[in-house]
Amino acid sequence: MSYGTTKASLARQNGSTTAPSPQSVGGASGSSADPAVADEDSHSNSLWLKAKAFYSRNLGLLFVFLAQIFASIMSMTTRLLATGFEPKIHALQIIFVRMLATALIGSFWMWFKKVPGFPLGPRGVRRLLVIRGVAGSVGLFGLYYSLSYLDVSEATVITFLVPTITAFVCWVALHEPFTLSEALAGLIALVGVVFIARPTFLFPPMGRSEPHALFDGASEPHFRVNGGLLPPVRASPLERSIAVGCAIAGAFCAATAYATIRIIGKRAHSLVSVNYFASTATVSSFLIIMLHPSLQFEIPSSLAQWLLLLSIGLSGFIFQILITEGLQREKAGRATNLIYTQLIFSLIIDYTVWGTTPPATSLAGSVLIIGAAVWISVQKKTNPEKRQPSAVDEESRLLPSEGPRT
Repeated sequence: MSYGTTKASLARQNGSTTAPSPQSVGGASGSSADPAVADEDSHSNSLWLKAKAFYSRNLGLLFVFLAQIFASIMSMTTRLLATGFEPKIHALQIIFVRMLATALIGSFWMWFKKVPGFPLGPRGVRRLLVIRGVAGSVGLFGLYYSLSYLDVSEATVITFLVPTITAFVCWVALHEPFTLSEALAGLIALVGVVFIARPTFLFPPMGRSEPHALFDGASEPHFRVNGGLLPPVRASPLERSIAVGCAIAGAFCAATAYATIRIIGKRAHSLVSVNYFASTATVSSFLIIMLHPSLQFEIPSSLAQWLLLLSIGLSGFIFQILITEGLQREKAGRATNLIYTQLIFSLIIDYTVWGTTPPATSLAGSVLIIGAAVWISVQKKTNPEKRQPSAVDEESRLLPSEGPRT
């Protein structure tokens, strides 16, 4: 090839690579001529990134928030089944249905995922797992039985005693520090419980001067508010006192279960611990119903009762998933405080379903109990050496921790 031919060929190649096409010229001019579009796209991307970051940052709180809704639904359906239909379904049968569903689903999941230690757990902690299951079962019965005679909001707020009682139980069983502040918080919470129970020797009955009030023989009425979907449940002072006693005993057993979880630590998978709880509650409730002469399994007589029983099992399982995911993703300080929103949902349920609101003494007692629980939570933040439970359920969801769970 001659020099002239080579030079011409190079010139043609340079021309083809450097000369801009009309489309590129038009595109460039169009892009530079419309900076508003680029700014709008940049602003949209910025908003999307901020929304995505907000979602990721608060996803754990959302799970905890939704879990409180399902916890309130469980309390509502328990009270409806125990008081709103004939035949009335005993708290033990409700526990059997709910925990049977949890045990079956949990067992299948652990088998499918080949969870280590399934089903009995490591040999060295099996006794502790049994104690954890028994204590948790008794604690759950205390809550469910109290719902037969207490408003949902009153039974719910008594569960907030768990952090206060746990501090005492861990002091006795684990020799952990029990400060003067924690002791004072316990006394404040105890006063709050007295305000909720309203024993007649401390709160003598008052006159029936309120035209829209429901009196149960106690010192103050449950004020009716525009009626409700169902008539309110009446309870005598003795029945209320027994229910409060069962709720307190349930909170004590829940605190015992938490202390046992602390001892178990990471030696057993969290799902194995929860499955012991569910299996023990299922078996014990079944045996008590079968052996007790005045108890029997009641067959629901309506579609509504069947649906409520089904919702108990489903809500319980969804609650376990949401609270576990939420507390694993979120710092415990924010998550624990959000758990107290369950009281708001309970008040809404009482207002909507039974048309009642708690009297002033119950509201005052609720403030004292929640205040004591928050005080305990703040005190625990100063003890970072304390380890957190490996399982999340009715007991441990109320308890403080010092950082995000892993």
